[in-house]
Amino acid sequence: MTGSTRTISIFGATGSVGTSTLDLVRLNPDKYRVLALTANGNARALANLAKEFSAELAVITDPDRYEELKDLLAGTSTEAACGPEKLVEAAALGADWTMAAIVGCAGLPPTLAALKCGKTVALANKEALVSAGDLMMAEARSSDAVLLPVDSEHNAIFQCLQGGKINQVRKITLTASGGPFRTWTRDQMAPVTPEQAVAHPNWDMGAKISVDSATLMNKGLELIEAFHLFPVGLDNIDILVHPQSVIHSMVEYQDRSTLAQLGSPDMRIPIASALAWPERMETDSRPLNLAEIGQLDFEAPDHDRFPALGLARSAIEAGGVKPAILNAANEVAVAAFLDGAIQFLDITEIVSRVLSSYSPPQPISLADIFAADEESRCRAETVVEEMKV
Repeated sequence: MTGSTRTISIFGATGSVGTSTLDLVRLNPDKYRVLALTANGNARALANLAKEFSAELAVITDPDRYEELKDLLAGTSTEAACGPEKLVEAAALGADWTMAAIVGCAGLPPTLAALKCGKTVALANKEALVSAGDLMMAEARSSDAVLLPVDSEHNAIFQCLQGGKINQVRKITLTASGGPFRTWTRDQMAPVTPEQAVAHPNWDMGAKISVDSATLMNKGLELIEAFHLFPVGLDNIDILVHPQSVIHSMVEYQDRSTLAQLGSPDMRIPIASALAWPERMETDSRPLNLAEIGQLDFEAPDHDRFPALGLARSAIEAGGVKPAILNAANEVAVAAFLDGAIQFLDITEIVSRVLSSYSPPQPISLADIFAADEESRCRAETVVEEMKV
C-alpha cells in the first residue's frame, strides 16, 4: 500500500472481468492508482482506459496493433508496450493488487510473475490453476503472495471460510446452474446447435464459457481450481446443481454448520470482494430479493448425461499435466463445435480420447506445461478431423 492508495494492475483490462473491475475503481477513484493495463488486440479500448485512469503502462499483446496503441497514447504520460515479454515485465512491476484475467495459457507467465512479487493477486484466469496449479500454488507459498479467487464459486468459498480454519472444514460444495440442457436427455442434446448452447439461463458470458457451462465442463475446471485453492482433499469437494444461481457455493464445518454465500449473478460482486479485501466496498449491483425469487432448488449432477465432471475428477486424481491436457483438448473441441465441425456430445468424447492417449512426465516448469498444452491441441485437432460431421 502507498499511503491510503493501492496500486493496481489489470491483465485483460478490456475483457468482461477487466471492465467490471474498472467499473468498481470508478466508484472509489481515491483508493486506487492504476499502474498497468493490458489487452490482447483492442488497442482503442485499451488506450481509452489508459487515458481515463492515467495508467503508467499499457501493454498490447498483438504486435499488429502496437503502432495504433502508440499513436493513440502519444502526448500522454502512459508508456505503450507490446508482446508477451512486456506482459511479464508489467506483472513484475509489483503492483499492490493485480487482476489476472487474461484468457488462456497466455495468462500463465504474467500471473506467475505477479505471484513472485509477493503482493496480492486476484485470479480470474482459470488456466493458472487448471493447467499449472502445482506451480502457481508453490510460487504463492514461496513468495507469501495473497491469492484471491474471483470466480463466483471460489470467491464464495473464500468468503465462507473467513472466520474459520481450513482444518475445520468437513466439505466444500460448488454449485452449478446446470446450464441450458439441465433436464435434457443425451438424445435431446445430440443435435443441439451452438446458438442453443451459448444461451445460458442466468449468466451473460462469452461463447466458450457458455458451452463449458452447457457440458458442465466449467464445473469440472472449477473443481480442479478448488482442489488447489482449498486443501481439504478431493473427496471432500462436491458439486450440487442449483438452477437459480443464487447460492454460489457452500462450506460445511466439522460441527455440521453449513455457511453459504448468496448474491445476484453479477461478477462485480466477487470482484468487489477481492478488490476491497480485507474490507468491503459498496457496489451498484442489483440487491438479492429472495421473496421475488420465491424458491431455491437443488439436485445432484447426472454424471452419465454430463461426463465432463468425471473427466475432470479423473484428471485431478492422475495429477501431473493431465488437467492441462483436459483443458487444452476441451478448448479445441469447443472451438470445433462452435464452428459447426462436430456435434455437441462430441466435445467430451474428444477430451476423453486425448486424455487416454497422452501421459507426459510430471511438469517442473511452465515450459513443460506449454509443451503438453501444444501436443494436446494437436491430438485433439486430429480427433476432430476424424469426427467431423
